[in-house]
Amino acid sequence: MSTRSRLAASAAVGGLVLLCAASVVRAQTFEPVTRVASLAPGSIQGIVQDERGAPVAGAMVSALGATTRFATTDRTGHFELPTLSPGPYLVRAHLSGYVAPRGQIIDVRPSVRASSSIAMRRATSASTLAAGFGAEPVSEPAPQPADDSNTIGGDDHSEMAWRLRHARRSVLKDLTVPDAVLAEGGDDQPGSGVNIFAPVGLLERAVESPAHLASSFFGATPFTGQVNLLTTGSFDTPQELFTFDSFSHGVAFISLGAPAGSSADWNVRGALTQGDIASWIVAGSYSTRVPARHRYDIGMSYATQRYDGGNTATLRTVTDGSRNAGTIYGSDSFTISPMVTLTYGARYSRYDYLADRSLISPRVAVTLAPGDHFRINALVSSRAAAPGAEEFLPPSDNGIWLPPQRTFSPLDARRPLMAERTTHVDVEVERDLAAGATLMFRGFHQHVDDQLVTMFGVHMPSGPSTELGHYYVANSGNVDASGWSAGIRAAIADRVHASIEYTLAQANWNPADGLDYLVVLAPSALRLESERIQDVSTAVETEVPETSTRVMVLYRVSNGFARPPAGPAQPNSPDRPALDARFDVQVRQSLPFMNFSTAHWEMLIAVRNFFRDAAPDQSLYDELLVVRPPKRIVGGLTLRF
Repeated sequence: MSTRSRLAASAAVGGLVLLCAASVVRAQTFEPVTRVASLAPGSIQGIVQDERGAPVAGAMVSALGATTRFATTDRTGHFELPTLSPGPYLVRAHLSGYVAPRGQIIDVRPSVRASSSIAMRRATSASTLAAGFGAEPVSEPAPQPADDSNTIGGDDHSEMAWRLRHARRSVLKDLTVPDAVLAEGGDDQPGSGVNIFAPVGLLERAVESPAHLASSFFGATPFTGQVNLLTTGSFDTPQELFTFDSFSHGVAFISLGAPAGSSADWNVRGALTQGDIASWIVAGSYSTRVPARHRYDIGMSYATQRYDGGNTATLRTVTDGSRNAGTIYGSDSFTISPMVTLTYGARYSRYDYLADRSLISPRVAVTLAPGDHFRINALVSSRAAAPGAEEFLPPSDNGIWLPPQRTFSPLDARRPLMAERTTHVDVEVERDLAAGATLMFRGFHQHVDDQLVTMFGVHMPSGPSTELGHYYVANSGNVDASGWSAGIRAAIADRVHASIEYTLAQANWNPADGLDYLVVLAPSALRLESERIQDVSTAVETEVPETSTRVMVLYRVSNGFARPPAGPAQPNSPDRPALDARFDVQVRQSLPFMNFSTAHWEMLIAVRNFFRDAAPDQSLYDELLVVRPPKRIVGGLTLRF
């Protein structure tokens, strides 16, 4: 058996073994080449009723989980929340005049429509406004005199009333305001003076109106959100896992979203960390709710990283101590007909540490659905990726939000940092099978200019050594790659959902000039000739409802991973690409004893050595040419409300 055949057999067997494992969890995206297989989305449908069983129309229903969705009940009280990533969701209903019920936790399965019934109770009394703002004045009956002997014709002629009418005017009472401005009457002689309490009433109403509007906005809008309090760090060996420095960063993350009218949603997110690397990232998005003929998705993000440590490898390329990156994107999914959908858009990014700071990434995709269970997808894109961009871009829906926490610098200080540009074309055919399974086949071609190489643990012969939180980047040249991939995603058992994808690609390289450092420090990352890449990606999810535990494992095996050169630390490490693997493990444990009416607590533990989040049109080599990535561990609490 040839070497290539043995590699193919080993990769396939390894993927099948992982597919049958029972200790794995939620899948990420089922993407071509470098993307890990994903599970098909599900949905939630249901009805909202009042305490008498009558349907409640116009109620806003929200689902908060891996993604956030909103829906409005129709006149029969029914609603539907489509296109939900698999996993648990906190579902709530809100409508003015009704008491918001306790949130429900509903588990969404791939290609399954979950059901929910929500009961709302009519408010029996006027709602109390938040923090006392905008409270309506309580009207009280005018006090009646105990003895009406001094009351004639409705006028009070008592001694106290006479003294009040003939009291000396104060400075305030002498002020004259036109009667047209006043809302109330004047003095003994109409028009000659003012009621000193009228300006107070005007001021009260002026302050009360915006306060009432603000109170109504916060009280009537069905906000959803998430708060993460996390600790994260990196380690390369098991011994480093138990050192204090492994957990060197605390991260605070908050997300807030709400409906924007009756057909769209908005969301704002942000994360912050403090230490020798002080950084933050904020992002906002606006998306049209389905179903809609035009589904718009627009947003922006901005991130900054400031380094206050003493690593000279970092300081030599960050003159002012900080780096900044911003992104604006927009897309439109246009449903031309029930069988044809066109999606087009672009992303504009600006990185202040690049010589060519502005990067534009357009893409166009078409989906044809000639049958109920058959789809054809085509994608054409031109993607620009900056070195270090993974530190500044928001993660995918299933990713964990972390602000920029690692620093980077060019391998050769004489060369500026350059962006990688990938032109990608693929065509995919999907067929839904029985029992919720989906079979797919894809063919693709891509051309990459200035392919990026990322190196951890590099010891420069005449320079500073890197640490776990720092890496070097370089451009290895241009590459053309063509190939195909096939995969399947399905439910193996009631509690286990999995997917697997096999990819075979042929690549032809045109190396760049001036790669002396790369030849010495990472020769396996420099490809001088054509090669065949074989890849198996798996994703498995399982949930234990008895303990409210969810586990997710992503695993990728390939024969194209770059390796560090052989040396004292790795005497048996080859200087050529070798069979290797990358993984991502997440364990989420619900804490029901900490829940209250509209919130849900979770404990999170995650370990991964994937360097980049998968993208549908990224280069085949983006993850393969990451040399010796350290393992990252994240732990903490998550609150969804």
